[in-house]
Amino acid sequence: MKKAGLMMLVLCMVAMLAACGSGNKDGKEANNGGDRIVTSIGEGDGKHGTIKVEVTFENDEIKDIKVLEQKENEVLAEPVYKELKEIMIASNSAEADAISGSTVTSQGYIDAVKDAVAKAGLTLVAKQAAGKTQTDEPAEQTYDVVIIGAGGAGFSAALEAKQAGASVVLLEKMPSVGGNTLISGGEMNAANTWVQKNLGIEDSTDLFIEDTLKGGDNAGDPEMVRVLAENATAAAEWLKDAVKVNFLEDHLFQFGGHSVKRALIPEGHTGAELITKLKKQLDEMGIDLKTNTKAEKLLTDESGKVIGVEAAGANGGTITFHANKGVIIASGGFGSNVEMRKQYNPEYDEKYMTTDAPGTTGDGIVMAQAVGAALTNMESIQTYPVCNPKTGVISLVADSRFDGAILVNQSGQRFVEELERRDVISKAILAQEGGYAYQLWNQEIGDISKTVDTHKDEYEMLVKDGLLYKADTLKEAAEFFKIDPEALQATIDRVNKFAKSGKDEDFNHRAGLKDMSKGPYYIQKAVPSVHHTMGGLVINKTTQVLNEQGQPIAGLFAAGEVTGVIHGKNRLGGNAIADAITFGRIAGQQAVK
Repeated sequence: MKKAGLMMLVLCMVAMLAACGSGNKDGKEANNGGDRIVTSIGEGDGKHGTIKVEVTFENDEIKDIKVLEQKENEVLAEPVYKELKEIMIASNSAEADAISGSTVTSQGYIDAVKDAVAKAGLTLVAKQAAGKTQTDEPAEQTYDVVIIGAGGAGFSAALEAKQAGASVVLLEKMPSVGGNTLISGGEMNAANTWVQKNLGIEDSTDLFIEDTLKGGDNAGDPEMVRVLAENATAAAEWLKDAVKVNFLEDHLFQFGGHSVKRALIPEGHTGAELITKLKKQLDEMGIDLKTNTKAEKLLTDESGKVIGVEAAGANGGTITFHANKGVIIASGGFGSNVEMRKQYNPEYDEKYMTTDAPGTTGDGIVMAQAVGAALTNMESIQTYPVCNPKTGVISLVADSRFDGAILVNQSGQRFVEELERRDVISKAILAQEGGYAYQLWNQEIGDISKTVDTHKDEYEMLVKDGLLYKADTLKEAAEFFKIDPEALQATIDRVNKFAKSGKDEDFNHRAGLKDMSKGPYYIQKAVPSVHHTMGGLVINKTTQVLNEQGQPIAGLFAAGEVTGVIHGKNRLGGNAIADAITFGRIAGQQAVK
């Protein structure tokens, strides 16, 4: 064969090989009318497990990204998959900034797309994405009621105001909705509920009031606590019947400081059940929701009445939302604002992580103060005792504490009643060697609480990070965290003795200790983390915001953690959701009048 003919043969073979694609088992290539189309699958680690995507490339440009598998929080993940996809396609690049409030999910998604690019064997040439226009949002908008903050209180207020016939807009500065309600356990206290009746538990409004006031060192407003206790059950029934939230029918939690089991538990044991159903109801009622829209200033007329909100829109422009009837602040507390925490209580500085959503930075408090609103109780900041030592995030697996799990220190000894108030337990943990503790329970307690099965993703993450260990024997559990096995065995022997007698002689466990003689055992390391700010705006029974003279500021209402009159020096577990939903509903009803 001549040299020229041999060269032609080689070139043909190369062309044939190129047409077959990269040969990667995760990628496929096709030709469509001359266009070179490649699909590739990539994976990344999200907050709750693997995120798997399929990326379609056309002529070396990203054309589509599909999420094939994921276990992320549905509400927090929605803007990630939507916004990052649009950015990546527009810029033809897997490089993108994480979505605020969903950082870990964002990074998992970004890593998955990068993995798909690498497996496709492509080198992408980035494009300059078209700039966002300022014309898609009118600079002046008018509604009857303007609500700041799309958490439990804001959603409840919006639904009630709309039900009363008002036009409503809900403003949320973050890309996703839900606030602290979404990432909480979602449990809600109420007295004389249908579940208490199912379980034969006796309770009363007066006992609920007594527990709440006592739990806050009697610093809460008794009149406002009564409003909470007298309306919480109706609010829970509204969630169940009108919003279609599913609560467990055969299980309640008894959070620390409560005399009886009264915390309703949503399906899935998280606030996602509440927010998902509230958001669905919002959409069905046609209520306008503006995410990425940050309220910055309350607008008043010459008389001082609040008549609207000035906000930074999603595209960067200033939007004025006029309110014909009222403005409701439901923007949450300031647990994620370290500087504001230090301003009011220097103890809660950078050494504390937080369980809170990143949007809880006190904006509503500052805006209301600028128009004369009174503040109260601002120094009262609560930590949650059992949180992830690596991230500060609240541990929902550790809800087994409400069914009998115990707390021990590095010496293997109990040091506090496990159903004490959160502030008491947190201070007790910080006083231990290293400022941390271990929560310990056995399978029998686990079968009651079901927290490991319910929060499987968190469980697996804690195990992976070496923060939680399942052991067949108590000795094995102790040795994993370098606790003296004999000391831990002595503690458990004492717990078993008290479980049998029905009396905890060491710390007077109010629900009674459980026998832990049989394994397997779960042991989890934990630290306290800033969880709730009890201080905030002063409101009255109709949720009107009051000024320094104790008079209502016309047109201004508030509900939820942004207020400061309910919980006193310490909030009892399960009372935040009760507060948000109960007073959110009242605010929505009152703002329309």
